[in-house]
Amino acid sequence: MSQENIIEVRGVSKSFGGLKAVSDCSLEVRKGSITGLIGPNGAGKSTLFNIVAGTLTPDVGQVIFDGKDVTSLKPHELYGQGMLRTFQIAHEFSHMTALENLMVAASDQPGESLFQSWFNIKHVAEFDAEVRTMANDVIEFLKLDHVKNELAGNLSGGQKKLLELGRTMMTDAKAVLLDEVAAGVNKTLLKDLASNIQRMNKELGYTFFVIEHDMDLIAELCDPVIVMAQGTKIAEGPMEDIRNNPEIVEAYFGSAVEEAS
Repeated sequence: MSQENIIEVRGVSKSFGGLKAVSDCSLEVRKGSITGLIGPNGAGKSTLFNIVAGTLTPDVGQVIFDGKDVTSLKPHELYGQGMLRTFQIAHEFSHMTALENLMVAASDQPGESLFQSWFNIKHVAEFDAEVRTMANDVIEFLKLDHVKNELAGNLSGGQKKLLELGRTMMTDAKAVLLDEVAAGVNKTLLKDLASNIQRMNKELGYTFFVIEHDMDLIAELCDPVIVMAQGTKIAEGPMEDIRNNPEIVEAYFGSAVEEAS
């Protein structure tokens, strides 16, 4: 595996009954990039994404993450390796505040140990104070100070997506998989969301792998963009090149890309 790649998909296939959703697909996500994954409905994008995220196991092929074969690992195991995922529908703890949602995302908290909670109370308290400080820093970075004490269930769709981004910042994430980040987000907050993804990438060095139907958002955020169709990768490059490829536009996107241009 190239040291420049954080994720490699090697010859992956996945079938459901007689339907082959992913067919001998190979692709790479370069470390430090914001890589987009696009394609028409039924192209196999979501299935491939779920395979990379550990939700599905491929019939054949490998997923390599940070130089290790993680093909058989589950999402919680990948979390421990530094691969995190956000979802099309935000998964917040609705009866906890925004700040508390960030605090529970921190890894290896001593307070989770019954022994530590009983016999090392000072250490637990010190760690909790550090986590709270970190969570407040993340809240400030994302410009969510005004809702940090609001119950997460009361936040807007865009604020919940920002909160999910914030939870990835509470861990030692090496790569973040963004699943339909624009879904349910109004245009104003979508600009904030895109800006924060770019800041996390440029200022903090996060790698993002993005599956998205909003072509304008993909064009703004991603380079390179990977195109899938019929279960496999058919093209890769800057969005401008993808949009200017008549065969891809006509065969796989029709007027959708033209309207987004």
